[in-house]
Amino acid sequence: MTGERLNDPKPRREAPLAGVRIIDLTVAIAGPVATQLLADLGADVIRIEPPFPRPLHVDIAPARSDAAGAPSYNRIVSYNDLQRGKRAITLDLARPAGRDLLLRLVETSDVVVENMSPRVLPSLGLAYAELRAHRPDIILVSMPAFGATGPLRDRVSYGPGIDAMSGLSHLTGYPDRGPMQPANYYCDYNAGALAAFATIAALRHRARTGGGQHVECAMLEGELQCVGEALMDYAMNNRTRHRAGNAHPTMSPHGVYPAAADDRWLAIACETDAQWRSLCDVMREPALAARYADVVSRVRARDLVDAAVSVWTSTQDDAVATAAALQAVGVPAAAVNRISDLFDEPQLRARSYLRSASHPEAEAMPFTRPAFAFTSLPQTSSRPAPKYGEHNTEILRNLLGLTEEEIATLAADRVIAHEPPSR
Repeated sequence: MTGERLNDPKPRREAPLAGVRIIDLTVAIAGPVATQLLADLGADVIRIEPPFPRPLHVDIAPARSDAAGAPSYNRIVSYNDLQRGKRAITLDLARPAGRDLLLRLVETSDVVVENMSPRVLPSLGLAYAELRAHRPDIILVSMPAFGATGPLRDRVSYGPGIDAMSGLSHLTGYPDRGPMQPANYYCDYNAGALAAFATIAALRHRARTGGGQHVECAMLEGELQCVGEALMDYAMNNRTRHRAGNAHPTMSPHGVYPAAADDRWLAIACETDAQWRSLCDVMREPALAARYADVVSRVRARDLVDAAVSVWTSTQDDAVATAAALQAVGVPAAAVNRISDLFDEPQLRARSYLRSASHPEAEAMPFTRPAFAFTSLPQTSSRPAPKYGEHNTEILRNLLGLTEEEIATLAADRVIAHEPPSR
């Protein structure tokens, strides 16, 4: 990508990262989230899989197949969700031939993204210096759990470990219970978004200066940004924050309250005294409004206020209609959607946020489009997740110029694989 391309004032009807090629060496969740965002922005993402990455048989039921006899390893729901929009090639990087092919791909690419331990790429002879020798302006984006330096540089972790070490788990939950995870994959999606942002910034820097660089996105440090207020409170006031459930330090009521129907709930938050009075008007509780007329008294009597609101919400049969009635008088409120409700949520349907991705060996599955839209650019249409080894021949022949005979030899030597080897 050149500086002229990024700074061209002429409007272009193409995706923002069109023309950028990214080598995807990522694993688990966080790394694939980053590269999927970049693919959604138009980058050509080439995923590198080892020759035997996917299980031959899936323990958790895979997506139902529309193709008779389709192998289960091409129907893994999580894989097909995270790898949407990418191409893929199988390559054994532990073999000299696999490493050499990867370096040849680097010569044709702009960015390499990886989220392994800092020791892995150097052990394969693929450290940044080696990548740079083959492409001087290459950008390497690394997503180590704890960073490339320090006593924990070689420790690996899934999201729950990052949640725990960042302090976020200590802040998540209820006062009478132990720490909890903020959500499944909270850490991963946060880290993926930060890494995608850093990649775009590095591309911008290269367009202006001509130089590539090694970008480090430590997952722990990314999650520490989510506890900044608690860090400042301790640093400035020597106060250690604890789990507070749904309570807010300056709002009351502020929480999720039961509706009449089973497992139906209402979220309500009153920031101002006027909002509180409006809520009490809808509840037909003028005495309650007068008793806790200001926010200080409501915060001090938080439990009593929450109990009174819960008594009222538990009489409401339709959480959606009740939330709309509260919104109409200026009270921030929403019905709690179950995942199944999202498919019929009018706001999401109006904005075509949930879409359907076809796959040649699995039924069409829903996916979320990027949480941003460009008024002057078309919506990115995303290709389905690649089948195992789907683009081996395409990439080796068209990008690297290998012959059919050379590709066949690589497969015979198990440097590449067109299907997972039997175990």
